[in-house]
Order: sequence, then C-alpha cells, then structure tokens
Amino acid sequence: MNSNLRVMAIFGTRPEAIKLSPVVQAMQADENIDPITLVTAQHREMLDQALDLFHIQPDFDLDIMEKDQSLAQVTARIFTDLDPILARVKPDWVIVQGDTTTVMAATLNAFYHKIKIGHVEAGLRTHDKWQPFPEEINRRIAGVTADLHFAPTTWARKNLLAEGVPEASIKITGNTIIDALNHVTDIPVPPKMAALLQKHGIISGKKRLVVVTAHRRENHGQPIKDICSAIAALAHDFQDDVHIVYPVHLNPHIQQPVHAVLEGISNISLLPPLDYLSLAHLLKNAFLILTDSGGIQEEATGLGIPCLVLREVTERPEGIQAGILTLVGTHTEKIITTARNLLTDQTAHQAMAAGENVYGDGKASWRILEHLCSFSS
Repeated sequence: MNSNLRVMAIFGTRPEAIKLSPVVQAMQADENIDPITLVTAQHREMLDQALDLFHIQPDFDLDIMEKDQSLAQVTARIFTDLDPILARVKPDWVIVQGDTTTVMAATLNAFYHKIKIGHVEAGLRTHDKWQPFPEEINRRIAGVTADLHFAPTTWARKNLLAEGVPEASIKITGNTIIDALNHVTDIPVPPKMAALLQKHGIISGKKRLVVVTAHRRENHGQPIKDICSAIAALAHDFQDDVHIVYPVHLNPHIQQPVHAVLEGISNISLLPPLDYLSLAHLLKNAFLILTDSGGIQEEATGLGIPCLVLREVTERPEGIQAGILTLVGTHTEKIITTARNLLTDQTAHQAMAAGENVYGDGKASWRILEHLCSFSS
C-alpha cells in the first residue's frame, strides 16, 4: 500500500507558478511524496510561459480564463471546477502561494473538504483591506484556513502571531522567489533580450537601464497617468545616459494611458509582457527599478537593485528596512525627485544597492518540504 504523502500544489497566475515551481520540483525529487499539480489558469498565456520555463506539466488544468471576467466570476469558476477534483483525488495537503483569487478560492474549497492546507508566503499584511485589492483579503482568508504557514521572514511571522495563529504552525522559510531567481539567472540571457540590451547601450555601459512595471488595480486611472508623467520627465532629463524599458501589461486600463503618454519617446522602449527568463535578466541588468509589483520588490531586493515602489503601502516592508526599496507612491513630483537623486548621486545609489537580501538563501522550497513532512509524520 502506498503510504506516500499526497500533496496537491494549486496555482493560477505566473507569479504563483514562479514561486511554487521550486516547491513542485522539490516534491518531484522526494520519493516519499506523491506530487499533484493543478492550475486554474487564472492567467493563461503568462502562466504557460512559467510552466514551460520550469518544465512542469500540470496533472489538472481548469482553464478558467475568459476575457473580461469579474472577480466573482473567476471565484465561482474555481469553486465549481475544483470541487469535484478535490472530492475525487483526496490529497493529504493542498499547497498554495500568496494572495490571488486562486489562493482564496482553493483554500476555502480545501477547507470544505477537510484537507490540510499549507500557505507559502504567509503573513504578508498591509492592514488596509483595499490596498492591494483584492490581495489583502485573499491572503487573510488563506491565513485563517491554513494548517501550516510558511512565513518568508520574521516580520511575516509576527503578523501571524498577532492574529492568533499558533506558533507551532508558523515556519520561517525564506521566500521561494529567491530559489526561482537563482535558478533562472543562471540560464543564459535569451537572444532577443541580449539584443535589446546591446542596442540601447546597456551592455557597453553607455547608458544605464531603468526598468518600469506598473499595472495594479489601485493604480488604474489617474495614478497610472501620474506615473507615466514622471517617467516621461525622467526620460527627458536623462536622455543622454538612461534608457527606460517598460513591459506593459495587456490590461487596456494600463495599455491606453501608457502608450498615450510614453509612445514615441526615443529613450523609452514599451514592450509587450515578457516571459520570466527575459524579465529576470532585464532586472539583473537594471540600474534602477520602478514598480508597483509585489514580486519585483522581492526580486530587486534579492538582486541588490535599488527600487522605487509605486504604491502608498507595501506588504513587504523588510526590503524598505534593508534599504533597497523606497516607497514613493504615485505622485509625479515625488517619483521624479527620488529617481533623479539616485540617478545623479552615486553615494545614494550605492547605499541602496548595498542593502541586505532579507528574503533568504535560495533554499526555501526544501525547508517547506521538510516542515510539511515533519508536520505530517
């Protein structure tokens, strides 16, 4: 009789896939675990890029993505399609990562089936239910249903303890993004990305690279317009020695204002969304990063690249405390002033770049597996 631990990893977006892939690969290498992989395909194309990169073939694919779905429709589809699979497969554990709609729906569904839940990247909080939206509530729901909380840092652990989570169920592991980042940056830079960096003088050192990503729901409308105004001003002020690369999210609420303001500026490249291998090498070559992404805050910290966070609050204050991240919000003048200082003051830039990597040593996935097996024995 097979007594192996049956563990189902559930994810639906590219960030989840990137951060759970090292855990899935560790499970596949462990003879005491029967790994099962289920994707909701909350984000289809970008998810598939990550699956290909990490050579993961899902056992189940709900393929729920449809154009212009509401959050309620996504949630309903996940509940409806996942429920019979959990009933049939009956895994010992469901493992999820982060704070997506997939995470919220999967953990509640697993709870209904009395399946134990492991939450990777547990304990992140802004304590503002609307920022980020809907992620703050998604991760809180995961937090109250989880049996094991894999906190990336001591700060995340403290958040969970303050909410009454039993100390024995919280395990500090580091963040699996460092595991993934170490793996991916060891792969040679893709030819198209190498050509882009060469074309704009980044490889030769003629120009410094500034990478921008901004797409969050709370930045739709005036905030993204203000961000673009700041980027345009910086491009003008540093046109001789800075090139800005902005992979633009496909959401029309981002596409329209970004192209309206930034299209045609000679030292700005507006790109379609990048595969993760290309993005990782782009970030690795950056002099400065401007982002509203949660994952890129962690990647910037792991790479030691100064990063301005285009949000009013962040659930990743460890990077700010380490000195690599600076919270600037979306106000045009604050973005310009802070970025200009880093582009003109070498000492200020070096001070940020020298900050500590607080997200771990790249062995988080193995710690997660060890705690999972110990807890289950």
